[in-house]
This record gives sequence, structure tokens and C-alpha cells, in this order.
Amino acid sequence: MRNFAKFTAILALTGLAACEGTDLERGALGGVGGYAIDRATGGDGKIGAAAGIVAGVTCDDITPGVCR
Repeated sequence: MRNFAKFTAILALTGLAACEGTDLERGALGGVGGYAIDRATGGDGKIGAAAGIVAGVTCDDITPGVCR
């Protein structure tokens, strides 16, 4: 149950990353969120951080209606 609460909190914070203005800001917040989720679920953090950075940087290009 504790991991579920961590995961939910991290997802909520990561969702706020879409509200940032530039690719750099979204990439940084996505990397931090991805790292935290990966660590909370038992990973070493590297894959989660890389995935979060890529998702943050490309978010506005792939889904312009979601990431402004």
C-alpha cells in the first residue's frame, strides 16, 4: 500500500510537468519524475530518468493538445 501511495503522488507531480513552458523544463521535470517512479518500483532509476526526459521533451511535439 505504501508503494501505491508513492506511485500515485509521483504520477500527480509528473503530470504537472506538462504545464511547463519549454522543452528543457519539461525534460528536466520528466527526468526527475521518471527517476523517482523507477526507484519507487524497485529499479535503479536510469531507465526511468531516460524515459521521463524523452517524454518531457517530445510531449508537445507528439500531443500538442495536451502539452502546451
